[in-house]
Amino acid sequence: MSAGADLRVFDKIISDRGSRYAVAGGSAADRGQVQDLLAQLLRSKRFTKATHHSWAAILDEGPVKDDDGESGAGALILQMLERAQLTNHVVIVTRWYGGKHLGGDRFRHVADAVRHYLRETGHQV
Repeated sequence: MSAGADLRVFDKIISDRGSRYAVAGGSAADRGQVQDLLAQLLRSKRFTKATHHSWAAILDEGPVKDDDGESGAGALILQMLERAQLTNHVVIVTRWYGGKHLGGDRFRHVADAVRHYLRETGHQV
């Protein structure tokens, strides 16, 4: 599904013990453009109700990330972007918490969401 000019959104891609995941992203050359894409995503009422929006990007000014309360998720996304050599692009993994702790499985789900995004957008995994 596509939302807006450059933001690509893949919703309802993972579900585990009540938690649901989506992944989104788009081109971003600086922090301002990253914030614009996040704001674009949050225009959707469904996404404003999400628990976490973890994201990362490798910009010309250097790598940036935000866990948004999902400890370690931003670093994992950043690591995957580095491996894929994807620069000037932000990837956002959204989670709606389902009431049960997922433990280490949450990292697997974040990684799976990023892999889904990279695959669907034609980038190497």
